[in-house]
Amino acid sequence: MGRHALWRLIQAAPLLLLISLISFLLLYLIPGDPALVAAGPGASADVVAQVRHNMGLDRPFAVQLGLFYARLLHGDLGRSLVLGQPVAEAILQRAPVTLWISLYSLVLTIILGLAAGIAAAVRHNSWVDQIVSVVALLGVSLPNFWLALVMIVIFSVQLGWFPTGGYVAPTTSLAGWFATATMPAVALALLQIGLLTRITRATMLDVLRQDYIRTARAKGLGEALVVGRHALANTMIPIVTVVGIILSVLLSGSVVIETVFAVPGVGALLGNAILARDYPMIQGGLLFVAATLLLLNVGIDVLYAAFDPRVRLGGDDP
Repeated sequence: MGRHALWRLIQAAPLLLLISLISFLLLYLIPGDPALVAAGPGASADVVAQVRHNMGLDRPFAVQLGLFYARLLHGDLGRSLVLGQPVAEAILQRAPVTLWISLYSLVLTIILGLAAGIAAAVRHNSWVDQIVSVVALLGVSLPNFWLALVMIVIFSVQLGWFPTGGYVAPTTSLAGWFATATMPAVALALLQIGLLTRITRATMLDVLRQDYIRTARAKGLGEALVVGRHALANTMIPIVTVVGIILSVLLSGSVVIETVFAVPGVGALLGNAILARDYPMIQGGLLFVAATLLLLNVGIDVLYAAFDPRVRLGGDDP
């Protein structure tokens, strides 16, 4: 298992190198002049030229690229033009916020999505199946930013159950964290619950039609044991695949939700950086998010091997 994980990390290295190159090219692809933004409105041409020199933008492309990778080796993602602090420091300060909300949302997605999908498959063509299918279809159809705004109106403004925004760390107050993280987590999870429900239902229906399930029932095993031990265990590979995709979407989709609920996470940080044209923050944030998603995909691939040894015995490992 350890060898399989190491090999997947080695295979991911070229992709990480490509991602870092794309993040560097952002300075050239995004409209506008980083030096002009850093110098501020009304700056003279001499001041802009001096800022451009300080940022190294007047050097040849190859030299800038070399200096960029040299800084990366030391964990230096540059300095934010707006916040005035190192990009890596700003991201690491806010990463736990995004991680906690994403994990909260993932737990809701797995519990509700699996339960609804299994219930719909076990009671195929019943009223339970029909209701679950309709709700799941609504879940994957409604945009999460619209759901977030509706939730604020209903649960914050009208009912007063949750605050309209902000964030309290779980280490500060668990009750405060639950109050401030629930609506963002639910808004992120609703669409993913619908997706996981549909995938679980379809996969479970296919498994429940297999001969070994009929054999297990013929032996007199209880329905709970047949479904929980035999059927669900053989649906884990596609479910793990979908869960990996869902977590990637939760992490990358936090920009809108964190902005709506004024949550000080990485998503809101990048959203504000884009609006302010904070080029170093955009560049470093893209690299951080992409590297996180890449490592997440490697972890999901390792989970495949844990659930199905045939994955790591497929002949692609050295």
